[in-house]
Amino acid sequence: MPKLQRTPEEIHAIKDRILKQAVHLMNEVGYQDFSMRGLARKIKVTPPTLYSYYQDKDELYLCILTEGFSRLYDLNLKAYNSSQDPVVRMQAIARAYVDFGLNCANFYNLMFTWHVPKYNDFLGTPLEPVAKIELETSLQVTNLSIRAIKECAGKDYLITEEDARFLLVYYWSTLHGYIAGFNNTLLNYMHENPISVREGILKHIHDTFVREVRSRRVKRTGQRDERTAARC
Repeated sequence: MPKLQRTPEEIHAIKDRILKQAVHLMNEVGYQDFSMRGLARKIKVTPPTLYSYYQDKDELYLCILTEGFSRLYDLNLKAYNSSQDPVVRMQAIARAYVDFGLNCANFYNLMFTWHVPKYNDFLGTPLEPVAKIELETSLQVTNLSIRAIKECAGKDYLITEEDARFLLVYYWSTLHGYIAGFNNTLLNYMHENPISVREGILKHIHDTFVREVRSRRVKRTGQRDERTAARC
């Protein structure tokens, strides 16, 4: 009797299970030492079973990144839609980013912390199309953040693309420093209770961000706004 083919739903569930186990194992042993055979032993299947769903370690890795950025984008989009006030919206996005970094540390490490292959490393290889999907998914996060930053200028003002990207780098770098330090326990040597400073750090970053927006925004006529006390 021929073996029944799996439904698309069953295939998706199996691939999701493999991916979840893979991201945990990759964090345990590191990207370089991760292998499909090691994963097969971990989840008690044969290597050929894994290869029937993912062609190799790199494809599985790229799918992990795509899943991570998809989750982060969904959280940021929910935060973006949580308020009509652009400034409050940016606070929500920052909080959502920190929550993701702390609660999904295994994904976060691969996405932002470790020195692992990036899109350019796959150019000209059979995995370039898979890498492009990962890149496009990650850029959704970037583009949403830049949009939210620009909207903080207010309807009569604008923030240049260059300034918006500078502010994004500032925002991300500061948040990333806290998340990485918390996840690798380095902050335990600097503070007896690192999680307790989370809200203070978010507030400090946000207050600095608001000041920077006010100093950088430009009237739509092209003149620099000198009313630093004006609200975003």
